[in-house]
Amino acid sequence: MERKLLTQRGRRLYRLRGQTVEPGIGQIEEVQGFRRCQRRGRDAAEGEAVLVGTCHNLLKLWQSGRMAPLSTLHRN
Repeated sequence: MERKLLTQRGRRLYRLRGQTVEPGIGQIEEVQGFRRCQRRGRDAAEGEAVLVGTCHNLLKLWQSGRMAPLSTLHRN
């Protein structure tokens, strides 16, 4: 990692790392109203956070039109 940061390209990519997560966290807090976990314990809170993140990603896919309609998923 230290060697990568010595290159200009490595520093530029590393700088991007800090800003890529922020929009998702902000949308989860503002739109979904998720500011704290309701469950106790690290494993339970982590599971809740993963569920919220998954819901956020599914909502983004649905709104973009990239998600297949449910009728195509259920085949008898």
